[in-house]
Amino acid sequence: MQGGADGQERTAVVAAGDEETRILLRGLLRLHHFRVDGEAEGSAQALALLRDHRPALLVTDVNLAEGSSTALVAEARTTLPSLRVILVAPASRPPPAPPPGTGPHVVLLRPFRIRQFAEAVLPGAGPTPPAAGPPG
Repeated sequence: MQGGADGQERTAVVAAGDEETRILLRGLLRLHHFRVDGEAEGSAQALALLRDHRPALLVTDVNLAEGSSTALVAEARTTLPSLRVILVAPASRPPPAPPPGTGPHVVLLRPFRIRQFAEAVLPGAGPTPPAAGPPG
């Protein structure tokens, strides 16, 4: 995959406990020209994907099938210090603030708009890229 306008390769790993959330996040990442190198249901699987693929971005839902999203984020940032991390959580139950340097770079509260997702994955990139095909 070619890099973005900032010269960084746009690669990602997605972690979420349910398939529908993984499909949604994968689709949004692809809309923003990211290659999704893997998807995980839980933290151990996500960490293995991070070690194997060394992506630029981890997008994880707060709800994982196994393990803790908080522990996943902290371990991911330790394993890959340059990794950008986005945590998706319900607005009704936002996560507590973690100690500095151990938490996500961005917390997206559901429901969120595509523009908010774009700003999280591509800080300073401007408007969301247009979708292919006629408006629906």
